[in-house]
Amino acid sequence: MQVEISIRKEDRLPAGAEAALKEELEKRLFCHFADVRVRVRRGTANDVTVLGGMKTDKELVTEILQQTWESADDWFDAYQ
Repeated sequence: MQVEISIRKEDRLPAGAEAALKEELEKRLFCHFADVRVRVRRGTANDVTVLGGMKTDKELVTEILQQTWESADDWFDAYQ
């Protein structure tokens, strides 16, 4: 399964945030999907795309992404 996260180019993020988000999200998603690949990129809009999964997989991925983003204060510093 491929998970692609697009973050608006206009959104300001700290240095290294995209790579840190990718690593943390992979760690959390591997608990549920052994074959997951994550890509975080800049785009024109915020979006989540799940390729190769079921409809319920996207719902779970979106929920995990939301939890990961909201808890960034807890894990982000570990990646710098």
